[in-house]
Amino acid sequence: SLGWWRTPQLRDIHNAEELNELHHLLIMESLGGNSSWFDRLLARTASVAYYWVVVGLFFSDPRLAYNFSLLVEEHAYVTYAQFIDENAEVLRRIPPPPVATRYYVDGDLYYFDKFQTSRKALDAPRRPPCDNMLDVFRNIRDDEFEHVITMKACQEWWGGDGPSPIPGAEQRAFGNREEWLKWSAEVNAIASVARD
Repeated sequence: SLGWWRTPQLRDIHNAEELNELHHLLIMESLGGNSSWFDRLLARTASVAYYWVVVGLFFSDPRLAYNFSLLVEEHAYVTYAQFIDENAEVLRRIPPPPVATRYYVDGDLYYFDKFQTSRKALDAPRRPPCDNMLDVFRNIRDDEFEHVITMKACQEWWGGDGPSPIPGAEQRAFGNREEWLKWSAEVNAIASVARD
């Protein structure tokens, strides 16, 4: 172990974020975003490069990786917001693609709720409308903002400057380091008695 014992729940949040980004990609592909071989090549190359940059930054200092991801998500949020402002009337007339409706309305919303770490347990879950392309792009924009909030929380947490981005009940699910050490001491004591 590299000592990152405290992160199983955090990996689950990141899995939820990845699934969310996958659905953004599927939505864009349904709009023809993958029709050119060059666009596909560029997207795949950029995604592999991004992955390895984040891995390198994480090994150097997890806060750097989270800060880099925060900047990327913030740029995505601003870009989607601008696109919506400039195209709202046209987008309002276009029906949503089925993949968007399945994700935002009909699908298994467990992971959709999971990546929205800014929401408290008592808050009503976010169930965005998906009646037209304007709704779809607003949903994607809002998802990107949720990613910004999560990346900021992760960055601050790793730096010791903020609370855990993991919801309270999940923080307690694996216990804490002190509980693990106490349990380990008890098991070792039993094992030493058994050997004697």
